Parts: sequence; structure tokens; C-alpha cells
Amino acid sequence: MDGYFAGSQGGDGHPEDLAQALLEALAHQRTIGIVLLGPDLRVSRSSVDPDHFHGLVLPPGCRLTDAVPPGEAEALTARLRKVQGERDPLLSHRQRIQGEGGTVLSLSVLPLPSHPGKRPGLIVAMVDATRETRRLDLLFDAAAMIGASLDVADSAQQLADALAPGLGDEATVYLVRKVFAGEEPAPRVAGGELGLRCAAMAPADRTWPDDYIRPGMDLPRMPSTPAVRRFQRGDPYILPDLASIAEAMDGDPQLLRRLVPPKAKAVMQSALLARGLILGGVSVWRDEESDPFTDDDLRLLQEVTSRAALSIDNARRYTRERTASVALQRSLLPPAGTDTSAVEAAGVYLPATAGGQGAGGDWYDVIPLSSLRVALVVGDVAGHGLRATATMGRLRTAVQALADLDLGPGELLTHLDDLVLRIGETTEPSHEDVLASTLLYAVYDPVARRCTMASAGHPPPGIVRPDGTFAFVDVDPGPPLGVGGLPFEDIELEMAPGSLLVLYTDGLVEHGHDGNLAVGMDSFGRQLAALRPDTCDLQATASGMVEGITPAGLADDVTLLLARVRATPESDVATWRIPDDPAAVTSARDLSVEQLTAWGLADLAFTTELIVSELVTNAIRHAGGPIELRLIRDARGGTMVCEVSDPSNTQPRLRQARSTDEGGRGLFLVAQLATRWGSRYKTTGKTIWAEQTVSETG
Repeated sequence: MDGYFAGSQGGDGHPEDLAQALLEALAHQRTIGIVLLGPDLRVSRSSVDPDHFHGLVLPPGCRLTDAVPPGEAEALTARLRKVQGERDPLLSHRQRIQGEGGTVLSLSVLPLPSHPGKRPGLIVAMVDATRETRRLDLLFDAAAMIGASLDVADSAQQLADALAPGLGDEATVYLVRKVFAGEEPAPRVAGGELGLRCAAMAPADRTWPDDYIRPGMDLPRMPSTPAVRRFQRGDPYILPDLASIAEAMDGDPQLLRRLVPPKAKAVMQSALLARGLILGGVSVWRDEESDPFTDDDLRLLQEVTSRAALSIDNARRYTRERTASVALQRSLLPPAGTDTSAVEAAGVYLPATAGGQGAGGDWYDVIPLSSLRVALVVGDVAGHGLRATATMGRLRTAVQALADLDLGPGELLTHLDDLVLRIGETTEPSHEDVLASTLLYAVYDPVARRCTMASAGHPPPGIVRPDGTFAFVDVDPGPPLGVGGLPFEDIELEMAPGSLLVLYTDGLVEHGHDGNLAVGMDSFGRQLAALRPDTCDLQATASGMVEGITPAGLADDVTLLLARVRATPESDVATWRIPDDPAAVTSARDLSVEQLTAWGLADLAFTTELIVSELVTNAIRHAGGPIELRLIRDARGGTMVCEVSDPSNTQPRLRQARSTDEGGRGLFLVAQLATRWGSRYKTTGKTIWAEQTVSETG
């Protein structure tokens, strides 16, 4: 090729021997194309071999820009003109070329010597950068796609989508079954039992045979062949033809039919390795029309899968934490449906997962109280994860303990506020957000048909009346728990039997409204106004109200508690005023026995006489009048309640009397005869109550 470029410099100078030798050497390199452009940027000479440059032909007189996509010609011309004007070379510029296959060339452009003031010719050296560009594109796409989700199955699908058609015609991702549950896989597997499940396939529009392994299906036991053992060691490999693929499966026709795509002719296999553990594996397949796999392809697959394995392991570990958090959360919640003499209740809880957060601190509770009353609670601990769930558990336990003391809602929140302040004193500053808790506590009395409630910074509950009218309760929200020093005000209202009391957390009303609480509550109110509280199935209604809300789309937990209130019939309640006179004890016993006989509970007469006698006697002796005796029959719950109220605030105390004591055995006797007993304070005075179980024949 002596003189191949002679006279083609586009300038008046003569080349040096070294430069000429360099040009001649480059001209003999078939994988390097040399093109000389004149001052008008037209090709004067070219050594581009079409066989090595995907059919690219640059005849003399054409322009280099004729070979690039139309939308990129102007930009390439500007770059070439800049080299002519500034005499600075353009190095390793990646340029797409028209044609099939997505050909990309790496261009280096240098100016040739020329007279001052004249545009020089250019020498362009080009190499095929298609493979390297594809590698970079695949890595870029994989980096952009993989790891965008903290769901194990989604992460696997992102990996499959990055590999097919990026690196092969089809791709399948298999994961160890334990990974789906967030558990850590065993460091080694025995024999051919890999414990794998198909997690993802790509492309999604591919038609697969009926018995082909699909996502969600477990892989059958594999034979102990060299290829399987290589996978168990975590070694990547290529099976270049159908014969080697069949050998890897020990020639089993059923395995070949279920695991090998119909048109496949070669496969690359790479394990998903993270922290020395095999999380699963990837199979990338190519059809008959595709090029064979190369070692470069295998190295690229390893690079992609090594990054993907870390993302999948992160998703697995997140799944483990979230599963533990949600399991703890749900274990602390009451049953979804609760049926008592006071209310029929149904609750739903949806943990949020948007943004990779774990379950939070939303919760609800239905707590039976004395004298058929019930406490309805809904709370929201800020933050997410195990800390928020643990804080929720502490608060729920505290609420149940305080509720057992029969405290009023405002007083209970005051004690709970003090507890949160004490928790805050021992909490790390970085986790103080979990202490920003809100809570609504309501007590419904089916005998009085009244509901008393207080709120600690919580959204107001709603009431749907039997006639279908709806309103949010005008309750003073008070400060969130943990602020301290501010009061919580009680509000009391009558509730007609069949009314629906609706308690919820802000995540429900803010969802779908960009966090706008006012707009969300307005929409929620319209939804509640459409309910028929006296006839609707509560659990189905509660589930229907959150239907369509997916945890992955939630930024905050969703909690909803529906409670349809009941009323105790007046015929099941008997109340008497007892004079402040020891002689009235006999009259109290007689009245009780008469009422029990009228109710058909004569079998409780003896024990009730003793309970009434002891409680009324204690009230007369230690508190004075006025004294009130009340009996309540709970036909639904199968209980009978005896109450004695007096004006004293002295707390009764159960003690063990000595054999020489003349008294002190009254409450001990009541505790032995009653199923449960206790006392509660009122605005003035207290009430001591005792509950007995009604036998089936009573």
C-alpha cells in the first residue's frame, strides 16, 4: 500500500517519514478505519473495510455526515468545523452510524497541516465501539433499573428486563425460596436440590409453552451434573450449544422442555452472589439467529449480576425487617371483628411500603370495660419500622392498663402523656420522631347510650346516624402525646342505637389527596354519608373503604375502625336508691332477689344476695348516703352486673382478714363470688361493681 495516502493531505506541506510510516501502518489495520477529509469535509481517501464496520462504505466525494442519522449530522459537522477552526483534535467521540444493529464508532479527528488562514483537511481514525457502547449502555440501564425497588420480586424483574434484550433474547431469574420471605439462604446446597423458584422472565411479551416454568413456580430437582455443581460453587459459565445444555440436564426431556426456551441454542449462567451467599441465579438465552456468546459477554453478565445481587439482598433484608415489623404490629392488634353487648366493631390496618419504609405505629383497640361499657381507641405513632412498632406496643399496653382503672378519657390521656415524656427521656435524639404520637380514646356506655371521648392531636371521629346523616365530632384535638403540661378535654354526646362511630388515622384521609388533610376529610365524609349504618356488614364495609389502596402506594399507614353501637334495653336495668341506714341492707337484698326472679335468674339469687349485702353494708358504714344500687342484665354477653355507688372517693382495698378480726372479709367474699369486680370513680364519688356469669339454664 505504498503511497496509499500520497498527495491526499489537503495541504502544501510534505509529510515526515515517521508520519508517512504511521499512516501506512494504520492503513493496514483492518479494524481501524482511516478517512481523509478535504477542507470541504468531503472524503478524499478512505481505508474503511465494510466487513469490519458493519457494511459502512465511504466513497470519495461523499460526506462523513451522510453516514450518520439525520438528526445528528449537524452536530457532527459543527464538531469537525471546530477542529478545522481551532486546530485542536477531537478524541474518542462516539458516533452512531445509520443502519441495523445500532453501530457506534469511536472517532478521533486531527487537522492536517495547511497555510495560515486556510481551512485544513482532516484525518479521521475510527474504531468499532458498538460492543463497548452496548456494554456501557447495558450497565447504565441496569444501574438505572435495578435497585429502584425494595421488593424482591420487582428487583428480580428489573434484572431480567435489563438483560433481555440487552444481552440475550430471553432471560430468567431464579431465587432461593427463602429469599422471598426475607430469610437468609443456606451457604451451601446439597446435590441437585437448589431450592430455587422462578422470580422473573423477560421479555414480558414472549409466548411460553404451557408447561414451561413461570414466575412463582419452583424448579424441579436438578441432576448432579458438572454444570449444576459449577452453579453451586457460584462459577459462571457458557453452554454454547444444545448438546451441552442437554448434558447439563442429564438429557432429561422433561427438564429440557420446562427449562429451555423452544428456540434457544446457547445459554449463559451466573449465580447471584452477595456476602458469600448464593441468592439465586440468572440464565440468559440466545436464539439461532443471534451471535454466539463470548467471554466478554460472560464478564458483562457477571458485572451486572454482582450489582443486582446486592440490590436483591438489600430487598431481602428489607423484606425481613418489614415482615417482622408487620408481624409484630398485627400481633398487637385485636381481632379484626369484635362483638360485645355495647358495640359491633370491625377494623382494618394497611402498612405503608412506599419509599421503602416498614410498618409504622398505627393501631386500634376495642377494650371491654365494667358495666358493659367499651373503650374504642385509635392511635398513630410517627415514624416507621420496628422502633415505631415497639413504641406503639408500649402505648397500647399502657392504654389497656389505664383503661382497667376505669379512668375518664381526658384523665387517661394525661397519664399517657406523662408516660410518653418518660419514654422520651431515655430515647436517642435520632429516634425522637416516634414519640410524636396522636391518640383518640372514646368510652361508650350502652346503658346511658352516651359516648365520652378525648383526643391527643388526632383527627376527629365521624358519626353516621341511623337516618343516614353524617357529621364529624367537634372534639378538641388537644396536643399530641409527649408535649406535656396541657389539658385534654372530655366531650360527651348521646348516640342513638345503630349509629356508626368511625375512628381512623390521617393516612386514610390523606391518601390520594397529596397529603391535604382538609380535602381528604371532605372526600371521606362524602364516602361515609353514603353508608347505611343499621344494615351494612361492618367488616365488608371497612374492607371496601380501603379497597384499591395498595401498601406500595402508601406513604403512611392506614387504619380504620368502625363501631356500631348498641343500647341495653331499659327492661334489663334496675336501679334503686338505698337509705343511709343499716336496716336498708335487708331491703336491698330483697329487691335484688325479686328482680333476678323476674329476669329468670333465680339461680344467681344466693350469690347476688351476698354481694349486695356486702357492698351496700360497706357503703353505709364507710361512705354514707346517698347510695345507689343497680343491677344490669346482659342477655347477649351472658353476664349480670351488680353496682353500688356512694359519694366517697376512698378506694376499696382487698385484704386477708385474721381469724380474730370481726370484719374485713366483705370484698374478699365478693371477689370469690364474682367473675370479676372492681371500682371506678365518677365526678363525685365512686362505683363498686361485680360481674357474674349467667348459666345457660339461667
